[in-house]
Amino acid sequence: MGLRMGVVLAAVLGVCAQEPATQNKEAAQGLPPRVAPTEYYAQAKAGVVTIAAEFVRHSVPTAQGTLSTEDFVVVEAGLYGPPDARIQISLDDFSLRINGKKTPLRSQPYGLVLASLKDPEWVPPEPPASSKSKTSIGGGGGGQADSNSPPPVVHVPIEVQRAMAQHTQKASLPLGDRVLPQAGLLFFEYRGNLQKISSIELIYSGPAGKATLPLRP
Repeated sequence: MGLRMGVVLAAVLGVCAQEPATQNKEAAQGLPPRVAPTEYYAQAKAGVVTIAAEFVRHSVPTAQGTLSTEDFVVVEAGLYGPPDARIQISLDDFSLRINGKKTPLRSQPYGLVLASLKDPEWVPPEPPASSKSKTSIGGGGGGQADSNSPPPVVHVPIEVQRAMAQHTQKASLPLGDRVLPQAGLLFFEYRGNLQKISSIELIYSGPAGKATLPLRP
């Protein structure tokens, strides 16, 4: 199972990597920044840059619709500054502290999220109906065997996986030397119970300075 998932994930990433350079650049634009930092739940200053953020739990909001992931939690972040301000953005600039843990979670590349992505709008096809004649002939033993059979394995079509990967890539926070404002998603690996989160903080430590943003769990 793990090998198959790795092969599928490699195929999806491979398709994204084979796109023309112009499309890759377009796909890495992030989300549209909100009108102002105050449009997010929390804001904090790091030098002349304002970091704004909102915790969106297991949701993965994209321009094409909202996906979900059970293995990661997601923060939508925005960076604002003076007119024409530029800043170098890196995943290493961001971490997430949950319930006051000494060691915060590090921000992870979007590619690691792809294996756990789900599209709530995709409905798996109905399994083929079992033949009643096969279970009724022979005294009823066949019916019991069918009821104990494992459920059929549902494979998400590669085109659906590819679309989810591209949408998630485009919604991720843009990295590198960028003109502000910029906005996008940050991903943190977390499989704990969200109901048990009592405090959560986004920590920024980058070229602009340092800032800590208390978020709403």
